[in-house]
Amino acid sequence: MDAEQLKKLVIDSLEDVKGREIVALDIREMSGVTDFMVVCSGTSNRHVKSLAHNVWVEVKKRGIVPLGMEGEDTGDWVLVDLGDVVVHVMLPEARLFYDLERLWQVPVPGSDED
Repeated sequence: MDAEQLKKLVIDSLEDVKGREIVALDIREMSGVTDFMVVCSGTSNRHVKSLAHNVWVEVKKRGIVPLGMEGEDTGDWVLVDLGDVVVHVMLPEARLFYDLERLWQVPVPGSDED
């Protein structure tokens, strides 16, 4: 499964359990570590854990071995590392505080950000 297909599987898995504000960031030009970051919000610690767990289960069903999962003990922010896709499932407060979308935003040539 290529990175685009894996990204779609992740997004579908998050949507299946009502993930909120799902954003996929293409960071291939910015990082050699992963191709995509998917960021999603959950409504509670339990929901965040459930979202991350569903991603884990769905990729394993398709024969993909996740590299790891961190943060499931607290559930404020759970990271699922799938190699080509890294998934961040966060409570809205954590998402706002860490602002990963802005951090990994690709600057547009000629804009004030480059």
